[in-house]
Amino acid sequence: MKYQTYPAYKDSGVEWLGDVPEHWDIKRIKETANLINGYPFDSTLFDASQGFPLVRIRDINSLKTEVGYNGYVPAHAIIDDGDILIGMDGDFNVARWNGGKSALNQRVACVRADNYFLQKFIFYALPFNMKVVNDLTYFTTVKHLSSIDILKTTFAYPSENELANIVNFLDHETAKIDTLIEKQQRLIELLKEKRQAVISHAVTKGLNPSLPMKDSGVEWLGEVPEGWIVCRLKQVIKSGSSISYGIVQPGEPLDYGVPFIQTTNMSKGSFELDELQKTTKEIAESYPRSKLDGGEVILGIRASIGAAYVVPLVLRGVNLSRGVARIIPNEHILSDYLVLFFSSGVVENYWGLSKQGSTFSEVSIETVRELWLSVPPIHEQNEITISLRNKMAKFDYLTERANQAISLMQERRTALISAAVTGKIDVREWSEKQ
Repeated sequence: MKYQTYPAYKDSGVEWLGDVPEHWDIKRIKETANLINGYPFDSTLFDASQGFPLVRIRDINSLKTEVGYNGYVPAHAIIDDGDILIGMDGDFNVARWNGGKSALNQRVACVRADNYFLQKFIFYALPFNMKVVNDLTYFTTVKHLSSIDILKTTFAYPSENELANIVNFLDHETAKIDTLIEKQQRLIELLKEKRQAVISHAVTKGLNPSLPMKDSGVEWLGEVPEGWIVCRLKQVIKSGSSISYGIVQPGEPLDYGVPFIQTTNMSKGSFELDELQKTTKEIAESYPRSKLDGGEVILGIRASIGAAYVVPLVLRGVNLSRGVARIIPNEHILSDYLVLFFSSGVVENYWGLSKQGSTFSEVSIETVRELWLSVPPIHEQNEITISLRNKMAKFDYLTERANQAISLMQERRTALISAAVTGKIDVREWSEKQ
């Protein structure tokens, strides 16, 4: 609201643009920039350790590519810093490349203008165009974008002498917002580290600092209170049960059937029954050991490694996917305490050392079974659980506040860019000294 508007506007003729400054033009990408399509490189020549850097869709927001290409790279497929990249599958993300000379793989497009300020202006404007295209694109599995869709993309084009001021304004203002966002993101990381440290201390040292200690015999556990037991997880599992994972091939998602929990549910902590994917009764019945009763512990062992929850009774009868393990504690350990132990920093290091696989990171059931635990008497477990629950509530509150701040700043950033590239605000008189 602190910015002025232009003195006169006209109808752009483009619904999402609305009114634009009277002296601005409406242009298409094909009139203002060149489009370069990615090249169909041979995937058998991809190499994670050497070769010419190769930009795939997954890399466009990175500074470094995941693989190189050990083969011929045509000159027209080479991009450099400042080039605008568009992912042509999925969400049609837009990014500005800053990873140096690289090869552009198929299904990634590059937009390149001759004028530096026009290039930056297009970079700021394109995400709004791509969102409109994305919203209007019909899809059954993954959305696909064509070169024609990009070339006919329309945007508001200011006069040449305004381009530099608009770009400089946006560079300056978005940099300030990005700095504030980074500070909040760092705060969230610090809160996570502090949270893990508090949990780690409680589940390995207890709540009473005056307790006599003993050597646990496990290097990464260190000393533990004398009255505690140090044992492997397999020793505190209910007799007659085992640690088991769920359905290997759940089949196509169904509207009706038996719900099952996946690694995505574990990573998000989202277990609403009506949102869980479903499989057939026949498939679910083939995995009786991963059918939930409520009260046991579920643990992410693939992708969302280490995420752990006590199963609420409302999930009774639900099954699990391949990447989630079911653990039924015996009378020597509380489910709530076990979940806290899993979420401690000391255990996170253990998972990191035990991960397997290059495509999907995972830990084996045997690795989970052999995990060392420090187990206090039940009454102390209960005290630790209650104490940590209160402390975690404070960490959760501060983390939520930081996430809310980030969300508001991102909204502010998007709104500011939108207003500037569509001419809703007049920044011709703006300067960094303001």
